[in-house]
Amino acid sequence: MQNPSNRRRVHTAPLVAGFALLCSGLHVGGAEAATSSDADTAKTRHHRHLSRKTNGKGQTARGAALQQPDGAATVPARTDGIIPAHPLNSQAVAQEGANASGEEHLTVVGSPMNILHNDIGLSRMPNDVMHTAQTVNVVPKLLMEQQNVKSLDEALRNVPGITASVGEGEGGMSGDQFLIRGFQAQNDIYEDGLRDFGVYSRDSFDYDHVSVIKGPSSEVFGNGTTGGAINMVTKKPHLGNSYGGQFSGGSADYYRGTLDVNQQIGESTAIRIVGMGNENNEVGRNSIYSHRWGIAPSIAFGLGKPTTLTLEYFHQTDNRIPDYGVPLLTQPGTTTVRPGTEFGVNRNNWYGTQYDQDDTNVDMLSAHLKHELNSHITFYDDLRGGLYERYFSASSAVCNATCNAAYFADPAAAQINRRGHLGGPEPYQQNDWSVQNVFSTIANFDTGPLKHQVIAGWDVEHVYDRRTNYAYNYNGVNGTRVDSTSLTSPTNDVPTLLLGGLGQYSGDLVNINGVGRALYKTGSATDVGAFFSDQIWFTPKLSMRAGFRWDHWDSHYSANEGEVGTGVSYGQNQDTFNPTVNLMYTPDNNTMLYFNWAQSTTPLGLYVTNSSEPLKSSTEGFKPERSNLYEVGAKYNAFHGRMGFTAAAFRLEKGNALQTDPSTGNVNSSSDTQRNQGIELSASGEIVKNWTVIGTYAYYDSTTVSSQTPANLGKQIQYVPKNSATFWTTYTAMADTPWNVTFGGGLTWRQGVWLDAANTARAPSTVEWDAMISHSFLKHWKVQMNGYNLANRLNYSNLFSDRITPATGRAFLFSLSATY
Repeated sequence: MQNPSNRRRVHTAPLVAGFALLCSGLHVGGAEAATSSDADTAKTRHHRHLSRKTNGKGQTARGAALQQPDGAATVPARTDGIIPAHPLNSQAVAQEGANASGEEHLTVVGSPMNILHNDIGLSRMPNDVMHTAQTVNVVPKLLMEQQNVKSLDEALRNVPGITASVGEGEGGMSGDQFLIRGFQAQNDIYEDGLRDFGVYSRDSFDYDHVSVIKGPSSEVFGNGTTGGAINMVTKKPHLGNSYGGQFSGGSADYYRGTLDVNQQIGESTAIRIVGMGNENNEVGRNSIYSHRWGIAPSIAFGLGKPTTLTLEYFHQTDNRIPDYGVPLLTQPGTTTVRPGTEFGVNRNNWYGTQYDQDDTNVDMLSAHLKHELNSHITFYDDLRGGLYERYFSASSAVCNATCNAAYFADPAAAQINRRGHLGGPEPYQQNDWSVQNVFSTIANFDTGPLKHQVIAGWDVEHVYDRRTNYAYNYNGVNGTRVDSTSLTSPTNDVPTLLLGGLGQYSGDLVNINGVGRALYKTGSATDVGAFFSDQIWFTPKLSMRAGFRWDHWDSHYSANEGEVGTGVSYGQNQDTFNPTVNLMYTPDNNTMLYFNWAQSTTPLGLYVTNSSEPLKSSTEGFKPERSNLYEVGAKYNAFHGRMGFTAAAFRLEKGNALQTDPSTGNVNSSSDTQRNQGIELSASGEIVKNWTVIGTYAYYDSTTVSSQTPANLGKQIQYVPKNSATFWTTYTAMADTPWNVTFGGGLTWRQGVWLDAANTARAPSTVEWDAMISHSFLKHWKVQMNGYNLANRLNYSNLFSDRITPATGRAFLFSLSATY
């Protein structure tokens, strides 16, 4: 274990400077790749010059293109391992023919900001967003570049209905803890279709785009996905050479460098290396920082061939300070609990100690194999192994009734307890590993007049979590669990707070009801699943897709040593079955109307690495949560594919909801039924040449329909806003000239939300105005400035039942980038 009193500051400035130096020496080499400058990507028509061999009859070699039936336009070949949609649902591409030298010219009509053209990024969902019968929000590559997105959390701020929490219950959680439509998605984060089990804050340096599939999707992803799933699509090797880099600097000592190099080797092999170094403090928060670096090399064999193998390695190291925010207060004479910062508590106040620390090391090795047996059948095999190491210690401030009364009478006398939750969270060392393999087959065939697309396969995964717990000793008195500091002027260096070594102060270990004070906690789970679906076209315009997934979930939890004695061990086996049915009507290639019904299940013990719901003698028999989604929607491509519009109305029902008491960690099978229904709208693409826009709106009517707790009945579901919206637009003036300039900005808005099931604690609304301006020069270079939260409004990011984290204040970021 590292000594927290000598907390490491991993300085990545030399790495950042090295990236910048390397970027400055970039030169053109090999085939020229298209740049990602705003002037280029904003064009109405995007011409792709594809150089590939023909058979002398104007037809491309196998793997270069898929020919649609009845003389329809061809679909360009893909190199990311995902086949295009069924031919009847493919995006139109105008073929301009092949010249005498065998070079074929394709004109793709569309806009990179139109999310309907994006793929979802996994073989089990091969269609693009346009032809997927479900609400799918995409954060496209161009949007992330314009906003200078640096993390998964920043990318998801463009998606309505997603909120972030710092976790509930025992164990202490931070990292990426998202809720989708108000339901936990902490175990529903995927990378290229494989589950990312780690508890860490994800940097976005290796992302091509991010997809959010809304609503229960257990038929595709397995257990979980009550509110939906998040899938990050990574940067893959491609044919041709491309070189890029960026250096950024700005407010709060922010320094960042990224590098992206792709090199073709031979006819069908390419390597790609993506790297990142980042240092930053936090505007508007004392003592908060993150120092991280990452690298993601990959190699692909057989690009453009029937068989493609892509190997990827990912590493990220992060040394940061966790921020558990400010406590909630109740003003005398009122009943609604609100953040202390709404009553004058300084937004900069941080209530941690010298021991607070969040150090993570993440290593993942992935292999993606695609084999096109013939024009009808394609096989995929996706394999990943992951190692996650983490040392975590955080302080969670609680202002009890005495503290609350003192603040409004004499603020200087108010004292908060930093160990208000289960005596902590106290420090722990976490060592996890996971492995997952998904094999799938996609078959397109006819049975008489009916066309089919069958997707079938199996999914096997295992995850293991080992935690070593450490304890604090307070003022040298064993068993005393009060670490007080001033609410208005907190002291972060606490010499009387002592951190014990392994096994020291065992009486001060967290006491978990039904488990005791354990030195070691171990969790593991194995899931074996099989899935099958068949989409049948009754006519070229009308189709139905029906499918199911069966899973066998085997989870175990044990706690031993410390003061537990002989220790405790629990286990649970559950079989789940999750069906789905879609009806789709596509009157033309630009319109789809659909109906979707889907189910999902969330068994107890699913969140093994999070340790938020440990199995106990009182919970072993709990049935899994079960959710149902009913959704109708429409998707439309307008203006030759430049703009995409979506509209959906849904009803999401969750039964047998489990609840975690934040102060005791107890998990209760409430048998509550929660319902969220509403509408979601989006528009994305290019209004006119050089003017791009992406906007979303969501209205949610959420309520607890039935409950064993009378105070919760009929109340709005916690963390679910009634209204939320995002908007971003840019315009490029004098495009394709030396005087070009791109400017734009946008709004992120979320209505206030309740922080508890009884609707007694409330977080104010979020309103954030951002802006950007950029200039491209010397063909390959770009300078850009971004401004965030320009109004310097006091917003809130991470939510918790009795505390809340103030979001970043006004900040500016300058960047210089090159793309060759």
